[in-house]
Amino acid sequence: MPELPEVNALAADLAARLSGRTLDRFDIVSFAVLKTFDPPVSALAGQTISGVTRHGKFLDIAVGDLHVVMHLARAGWIRWREAAPAPLKGLGRGPLAARLVLDDGSGLDITEAGTKKSLAIYVVHDPSEVPGVARLGPDPLADDFTEAEFAAILASAGRAQIKGVLRNQAVIAGIGNAYSDEILHAAKMSPFKPAAMSDDDVARLYAAMQSTLREAIARADGLAASELKREKKSGLQVHGKAGQPCPVCGDTVRQVIFHDSTLEYCPTCQTGGKPLADRVLSRLLK
Repeated sequence: MPELPEVNALAADLAARLSGRTLDRFDIVSFAVLKTFDPPVSALAGQTISGVTRHGKFLDIAVGDLHVVMHLARAGWIRWREAAPAPLKGLGRGPLAARLVLDDGSGLDITEAGTKKSLAIYVVHDPSEVPGVARLGPDPLADDFTEAEFAAILASAGRAQIKGVLRNQAVIAGIGNAYSDEILHAAKMSPFKPAAMSDDDVARLYAAMQSTLREAIARADGLAASELKREKKSGLQVHGKAGQPCPVCGDTVRQVIFHDSTLEYCPTCQTGGKPLADRVLSRLLK
């Protein structure tokens, strides 16, 4: 799933390609992805694209006085297309979910792999009309997101596990499963640690969050959309690395399995050498 660094790079790449261009049409191929009906998609035709930004993990393409807001979910992606597209066939049967076509035929193919379809597209007058955008917490890289504000957020979360707090988009926008693992590894902190923590722990976690996200953004800077997935995977230290040696201490990276996701961590770096309880795995071994 693309998270804050990848969506930030996608927005920059698409802004360079789309800003100032005229949109010829926006084709919805899989009708389930479109979550709004007014204004209609047809209202985008002939309008000028003025920019591309992000809100958390949402992409926002400004078209005339409207906005095309997208959440790529777990398996969605965007591919730049230089040539005019072939005629559409078999609507909704393949990975193609939607298609943005510019006045010269080039544009974007918006795809979603797999059978679980979660990609969402909204056409709105204002991004705040999208429920997911309206619920977003503060951006962790905003100038006004201070350590004091972060400390207040953690204190209000109380005994909630810090991994879940970092991933909660209504609390902090843009951090998902992968970068929450990476931030906690950089902070040398257990993913099961309660969110309410000492001032020293808050400072260490805040610094790890800032450095991890900013370094990921720097690595992705200037990359085309086609290169971002590979860059993200290559830059990760523990997420998706179960069974491999930790790049910091050499211990084996461990995994905890949930019903729809996993987390990865280093016992030596994060939990005092103790493996975390994995209830799913424990049940399988009984």
